[in-house]
Amino acid sequence: MISLNLYFIHSLFKFVSLVVVSFVSLFGSANYEQKNTLLENTNEAKNVNVTSMYVKHNVINKYVSNRPAGVMFTTTEGVDGYIYVDEETGTSVVLTETVDEVVEVGTGPVGEFTGRMTGYGPDCEGCSAVGNVSCRTKAGTSHSLTYDGITYHDDEYGDVRILAATLNVFPCGTIVYVDNGVLEPFYGIVLDTGSAMRNAYKEDGTIWMDLAFSSEKVALTGGATSRDTKYVVQRWGW
Repeated sequence: MISLNLYFIHSLFKFVSLVVVSFVSLFGSANYEQKNTLLENTNEAKNVNVTSMYVKHNVINKYVSNRPAGVMFTTTEGVDGYIYVDEETGTSVVLTETVDEVVEVGTGPVGEFTGRMTGYGPDCEGCSAVGNVSCRTKAGTSHSLTYDGITYHDDEYGDVRILAATLNVFPCGTIVYVDNGVLEPFYGIVLDTGSAMRNAYKEDGTIWMDLAFSSEKVALTGGATSRDTKYVVQRWGW
């Protein structure tokens, strides 16, 4: 039971939250916990008895086919709630709303490959003058490597490097975790394609991706070239 002034409760919220969270971590993981703590009331004009309650958020799994089996992605971060109840009136006051955590669980084809990677720039042979990529963005707009850059801001994965790949295997918008053993592992998004990659896959099933750079000159020394690159799909297409 907490003895304190109603007008003082909000200023004490952070302190009480820490006490309650510590209690739950020590004594259990139930969704609903009650903690009684004595706090000093500096305003003696009005005292009430209240009970503070900590409400742990739920985790909701959503099964989706556009993520490979075994891949999980949190689309909504969970938030634990915190309320107090006036024991005299029974009135509940919500200090922090509880938000359920939503996790997408993949049920689609597994997307783990080992293949070749090279680099390219907007001035490559056969590329457009401004490096317009083959795919439209999620918003349906075009993307220029020259004017819009070699990264793309994805709603789920943030700023990711642009990749060219065989689109009938990796549809536009596919997110791939890339590790070629030279560069730091990174997330890329398939927004482009090339005839060499399509032909390599058609001939013998070779997986080949091209990493976008600002120019062909930079691509030559950018560390992309590898014949033993690990590709792990995180999302199939948009």
